[in-house]
Amino acid sequence: MDLTPDQAADAAERNDCPKCEAPAGSACRTRGGKTATKYHTPRFVLIAALREELEVLIPADRSPGRPWKQGPAPAAVPAQRTAKPIRIGYARTSTARQELASQLEALREADCHKIYQEQISTRIKIRPELQAALKLARQFKEAAPDTPVIFTVHELKRLARNAAELMTLSAELQADDIQLELLTGPLAGIYDPNGMGAMFFAVLAVAGQIERNYIREKTLEGQVSAAKKGNHGGRPKVIDDDMLTFALALKDKGVPVPEIAGKLTIKTGKNKDKHPSVASLYRAFAEAEQAAELRS
Repeated sequence: MDLTPDQAADAAERNDCPKCEAPAGSACRTRGGKTATKYHTPRFVLIAALREELEVLIPADRSPGRPWKQGPAPAAVPAQRTAKPIRIGYARTSTARQELASQLEALREADCHKIYQEQISTRIKIRPELQAALKLARQFKEAAPDTPVIFTVHELKRLARNAAELMTLSAELQADDIQLELLTGPLAGIYDPNGMGAMFFAVLAVAGQIERNYIREKTLEGQVSAAKKGNHGGRPKVIDDDMLTFALALKDKGVPVPEIAGKLTIKTGKNKDKHPSVASLYRAFAEAEQAAELRS
């Protein structure tokens, strides 16, 4: 840092804080109404000399930890701006077996101001680190509206699980005037959600929907083809049709279900030559009754 601690504090206080709403000339404050111990990142990032700092402490003469008091308004000094964009990086893998190193290296080479990372299943809808990255990007944009803020990912599939999520995210980026950058893949580049990037997101959504429909159609075709060959998928039935017919005949004669189960023998699978459970037999009876109702 080229500035002394006092100079850094004075420079940060030339601007209102977008996080705690402390006015220019005053230190940042906590939710509890006390003077914070350090300035909020969205505030000091406006100062070129402080852009790479992890934290900027509030000097002792501002009384950190004590009840917050508004300071005198500073003399009109134009805020320092820089055309250099602010990049927020995000990396993700679905399982621990996948590695993050290549993503993180690419994001570091892209000169990301901060990188968020997480290993989380695609089945989980809420990704905390993704939300934290987007939140920081919004804070930077609020603090420096004239500076481009870019949300950077290694490739598109790290960003969203499906077209619906992608469209939701694109709407958020568009509303906050945050750009999206893809580092690899055929669509690598920077996309402005308020420019041609809006078309980019729309095309991706349509392509994603077409792909899902194609996969679904192929899956159904495969299931139909397998069914014609006698393969209906799923786990083998514990109670086959012959066993069920015999069991229903015994049930109609008043034989107790546990006794019926003891008269049946499983023909295939890991439980071959064993008796089916009473629960399995009850399920088979229920399914048979439902099938009979549908036929009637």
